[in-house]
Amino acid sequence: MRQPEFDMERWQSRYENTVRCNLSDSGILPFRLAEFCAFANVDPGDVEFGYGSTEGTAELRERVAALYPGAVPDDVLITTGSAEANFLVLWHLIEPGDRVVIVEPTYGQTPGLARGLGADVVSLRLEEAYGWQPAPGAAAAAIRPGTRLVVVTNPNNPTGAVLSNDARAEIVEEAATAGAWILADEVYAGAEVGPDDAPATPTLWGETSRVVATASLSKAYGLQGLRLGWAVAPAELREQLWARKDYTSIAPAVLSDFLARAALDPEVRHRVLARCRRIVRENLGLVADWAATTPCVRCRPPDAGAICLFAYDAPISSLELAERLRTDDSVLIVPGNHFGLDQAFRIGFGCDTAKLPRGLAAVASRLAEPVGVTG
Repeated sequence: MRQPEFDMERWQSRYENTVRCNLSDSGILPFRLAEFCAFANVDPGDVEFGYGSTEGTAELRERVAALYPGAVPDDVLITTGSAEANFLVLWHLIEPGDRVVIVEPTYGQTPGLARGLGADVVSLRLEEAYGWQPAPGAAAAAIRPGTRLVVVTNPNNPTGAVLSNDARAEIVEEAATAGAWILADEVYAGAEVGPDDAPATPTLWGETSRVVATASLSKAYGLQGLRLGWAVAPAELREQLWARKDYTSIAPAVLSDFLARAALDPEVRHRVLARCRRIVRENLGLVADWAATTPCVRCRPPDAGAICLFAYDAPISSLELAERLRTDDSVLIVPGNHFGLDQAFRIGFGCDTAKLPRGLAAVASRLAEPVGVTG
């Protein structure tokens, strides 16, 4: 298996911890350990650093299953982040030559893995003109008989858009007709823009008998460093994914499992997600005000997630814009080129509110530079 370069992940991995203002992160302001333990009223002092349950503890799987209508603990596999969950699903389901339809633009992990596994990758495009939804009929054209897998990130990264009821129904119907599996990466669910009690984006789990839903504590929970995710799959497939996991991470970290159980306690989870939504609301207000006074940019505000995809009208490529911001301003954004889009960039606005105006001001200043200025 020879993978293509994962440009976005390489970019972030190299630089996100070296800049003063990181606007490339798509999560929200992370908890500190002591802060979260006080928030959840737990003490990890008795955690024993042996090998934990390789599938995740029964209590944790029960709490994850409760988030998915009709799911039971035996449908749940705990993984090292949603990245491992997605990897295991593609690794197990795809053979060379399989047709894989991916809703794009999207985070580059699943398209890169599918191509590395020898799949015939077909893009089902989200269109800006339709509010970052597929054009009507596009799913029927892409998901043809013989399609093995359809990959959907909902809410979407990088646009923050949630699939409309019509788009969702069309994708599900065409996948069912084709006999295809659906991999639903739902890692941004829970970070919806709206009041604390607004419903989360509904899961695709259960829409057909061939749906695998993945998620983690990284985006809406502020617990990125736990590297704790999961796959929810029909029990037989889940067993096969668990067997594959024997070749990867084997077991989740015991401290991560312990703290994840605390985070997914129903009362604690409600407060964690309320914290997330408050950060999203407050910081999105700053981003919206900035966009309104920066004439060369446009965006559709996200439905969920602390991310915004901006198109811009300036004589600079997205790669050069991102590089100048990094080297000259110590600000990191994600160039649109990493999503197959130029004249665009993604900002993550879940960071410390105090840092956001400085980073946005630097972006506006670079976009306003006249042609030929090299910085």
